[in-house]
Amino acid sequence: MAQHYDLVVIGGGPGGYVAAAHAAQKGWKVALVEKEKVGGICLHKGCIPSKSLLKSAEMYHVIKESTSYGVETESVRLNMELVQKRKAEVVDRLYQRVNNLLRGRKVDIYHGTGRLMGPSIFSPLAGGAIAVEKQEGEAEMLVPKFVLLATGSRPRMLRGLEVDHTHILTSDDALELQELPASMLIVGGGAIGVEWASMLSDMGVQVVLVEYADRILPLEDEEISMEMKRILEKRNVTIWTNAHVEAHSVHIEDGQVTLSIIRNDSDTEHTITINQVLVSVGRDANTEDLGLDNTNIQVERGIIQVNHSYQTAESHVYAIGDVIGGYQLAHVASREGILAVNHMMGEEIDLVNPSQVPRCTYSRPEIASIGLTEEAAKEQGYDVATSKYPLRYLGKPLVYGNADGFIKIVGDKKTQDLLGVHLIGVQATELIATASLAKFLDASPWEIGQVIFPHPTFSEVFGEVTQGYK
Repeated sequence: MAQHYDLVVIGGGPGGYVAAAHAAQKGWKVALVEKEKVGGICLHKGCIPSKSLLKSAEMYHVIKESTSYGVETESVRLNMELVQKRKAEVVDRLYQRVNNLLRGRKVDIYHGTGRLMGPSIFSPLAGGAIAVEKQEGEAEMLVPKFVLLATGSRPRMLRGLEVDHTHILTSDDALELQELPASMLIVGGGAIGVEWASMLSDMGVQVVLVEYADRILPLEDEEISMEMKRILEKRNVTIWTNAHVEAHSVHIEDGQVTLSIIRNDSDTEHTITINQVLVSVGRDANTEDLGLDNTNIQVERGIIQVNHSYQTAESHVYAIGDVIGGYQLAHVASREGILAVNHMMGEEIDLVNPSQVPRCTYSRPEIASIGLTEEAAKEQGYDVATSKYPLRYLGKPLVYGNADGFIKIVGDKKTQDLLGVHLIGVQATELIATASLAKFLDASPWEIGQVIFPHPTFSEVFGEVTQGYK
């Protein structure tokens, strides 16, 4: 017998479960379909476990450097078994919280693969019924008024670097490492690659980082990228930019990987031997096996196409998060899920504004940004004004023992609008919230400078940087 709902959400990640909880709170009867565990990639294979490992790496580094704080230790050892145990405990606590949230909102959870059906006896609409195939082979039929697709993404594969989960890894594999390799080559110098390079170098692994673009973190402001490169190289991370791994050069023997790195503007091969390779070149949307062929829903270059209200070509079917492209960030998916539900309920909505989305990289030091880079602002025709302030001029970073980094603001000379804020340094991922609020309230650099920031704090950097803005 088919079960009827106001909303069925396919995908239990931060976009899906937040949307389901939101709709249920507003009185709808809601079902959530998830083939693995609610919480999704972010909770189980991404945001949370990686940040737990990063914290362990940071603590290991701090304890090794404790003498500089006047704290003497006889010996320090990183125990990966305990590191993984702590990670699992953090994930489990949050997993229970998500389950309790959905249970408290009376959301029905179906464990299995949800597929959209074409017009049938259950519904005349394409996508008006969902078949949930369980692992045991059983199937249940759900008939909703609305559907929300929030199936997330998976690590992108790189042709020629075939993942074997032992020598050549994805980020999913790396999260489960029980023993650290002596050396690791990371292919991809974006946010995820830089986080892994920072973490592994802090854990004592010799790291080589290869990025195809002409700089690591190519989506960040160029000065931020250059500062991060300087800091990582100071920590003995070898960085190749404007380079790639020659696909046909990969050879695995006796637990070692031998391959060649080639500059994009050269034919000269540099051959290295490494213990393991981590492929970190982005993520692909999970659009397969959803039954999209039974509908008019359009997919272009692997991305589900939606309108200004997150509706697909089937107006009762919405999609949010990684499957629609844009910023593949948990907090973006969550907001999109709430907005999509609001639109289903008849409210007018505005799409998430990319210029108001904070972006964070949890390396050491941290990186955070919002809005336009200086280069992007100039490309868009703004008469750009900038100001930069080093953290080493503040008291709190010196007290913390790490004064690397700076803040940079980008503004429009003509209108005095704040166009972008870019941070690298300790607590950057917390400080960016101040910039997010300023962007949301449309505060100018001058207005930010009138705020009284407490002393000594990291937040003082906002007051200082605006003094040099012209």
